[in-house]
Amino acid sequence: MQDIHSQRILIVDFGGQTTQLIARRVRECGVYCEIHPWDMHAETVEAFNASGIILSGGPESTIAQGSPTIPEQILNLTVPVLGICYGMQALVNQLGGQVQAQQSHSEFGYASVALQGACALLDNLSDRDESGVRELDVWMSHGDRVESLPDGFEAVGTSDNAPIAAMVNNDKNCFGIQFHPEVTHTVKGAQILERFVLDICGCDGLWTSGNIIDNAVNSIRKQVGNDEVLLALSGGVDSSVVAALLHKAIGKQLTCVFVDNGLLRLNEGDTVMQTFAQNMGVKVIRVDAEEQFLNGLKGVSDPEAKRKIIGSLFIDVFEQEADKLENVMWLAQGTIYPDVIESAASSTGSAHLIKSHHNVGGLPSNMRLKLVEPLRELFKDEVRRIGVDLGLPSSMVYRHPFPGPGLGVRILGEVTKPYADILRLADDIFISSLVKHDLYDKVSQAFTVFLPVKSVGVTGDGRRYNYVVSLRAVETIDFMTARAAHLPYDFLDEVSRTICNSIPSISRVTYDISSKPPATIEWE
Repeated sequence: MQDIHSQRILIVDFGGQTTQLIARRVRECGVYCEIHPWDMHAETVEAFNASGIILSGGPESTIAQGSPTIPEQILNLTVPVLGICYGMQALVNQLGGQVQAQQSHSEFGYASVALQGACALLDNLSDRDESGVRELDVWMSHGDRVESLPDGFEAVGTSDNAPIAAMVNNDKNCFGIQFHPEVTHTVKGAQILERFVLDICGCDGLWTSGNIIDNAVNSIRKQVGNDEVLLALSGGVDSSVVAALLHKAIGKQLTCVFVDNGLLRLNEGDTVMQTFAQNMGVKVIRVDAEEQFLNGLKGVSDPEAKRKIIGSLFIDVFEQEADKLENVMWLAQGTIYPDVIESAASSTGSAHLIKSHHNVGGLPSNMRLKLVEPLRELFKDEVRRIGVDLGLPSSMVYRHPFPGPGLGVRILGEVTKPYADILRLADDIFISSLVKHDLYDKVSQAFTVFLPVKSVGVTGDGRRYNYVVSLRAVETIDFMTARAAHLPYDFLDEVSRTICNSIPSISRVTYDISSKPPATIEWE
């Protein structure tokens, strides 16, 4: 079997908002890649053994004091390098060229780049050919600009506000582009990245759904041997795909534990049992732990504290179940690659922790079970693709994400059973309405949040003083950034009226229009 990790692209992250998009585009080319911070250790660079390197964009200026720099080990390598925006300017700055701050000449948004000269990255690409000049429609986002190039480089692209919008050193296979090929606004962006990864770096496209499944099955078998594995099966996309993957790999060695913790969506338990236990023949133990979880959360309002309590209680439940089985040594989780990136600080501690992630954070250090995380390298779209290939129904695979702590992070403040029961009903109305109006698949994630405040309402001739919920729907590509979905006003009006008329304890419905950043997708 071929090693699907043998050809790999190193993506150096300078803090750009679209760095994960670069990685997803590389994966779409069928090539494995990883994102590492710009301040990674020299040993990490050497051990990675990259087939090629992409330097991401970033929010800072390369000429500012203390700005991020390209590791010297990378500059000394002989593999192809592509600098994007900040990455291009960092190459110029560190190799002896000149970058200047030109706020009056900044470019943000659409731009046209005129191409010139020979460049393996851009040859024969164009969106227009005006009087023999090839032009690309691209997306720019920069304030500084390159004024002069290092020795050995030549300019191969210009724009109105960037006299050097693309550069190449043909002898060293080193390229720089001032625009962002990873975003869809750059029309030929996917072709540019594909050309770099496949043609220039010489990768073969081994990172396919079938190869990923075969690799995961072999890795799981090697990792767990004859041991038994417990999986926390929630019914969400990630845990469902893990269940199917583990079932394919180790069959009866897998025991799924479905914990009804009182923080799940309406009728979640019955749906999970029907899908996996009855239809797929997977061994699933259903545990009613609602009282245990609600007691553990009593009086707790801090989001981080709630996450850790829920995570710890899950482990307690799993270990109780494991004690009933003779050979259980492993706990399986649906951790995916964005979980790992978002939860990790950089090697120097310069990255800030946003939260303990649903899967990654909150696990006790004295946990007896070892972890198996077969999706840890994958983005959500890759998880869905292998889920379909494993035979899971599309309705499950393309279901919106649901956090590990469940409604525990969608009930603000203290979690109680009455709050959870109210939220379950309101959320079901919202999601069912999205499906009914053919809007569910047009948004990336949608849910309802319970606010522990009361608002005056009017019913008939009487007034009532009841709770408030907020609807949340977002559009996103990578779940690292997101914008509020522009749902039709008439639709929101209908959902609001249905919730208030169907659930007497709710008097008001709001709609969250915050983007990420500055907000997060979940409220806690």
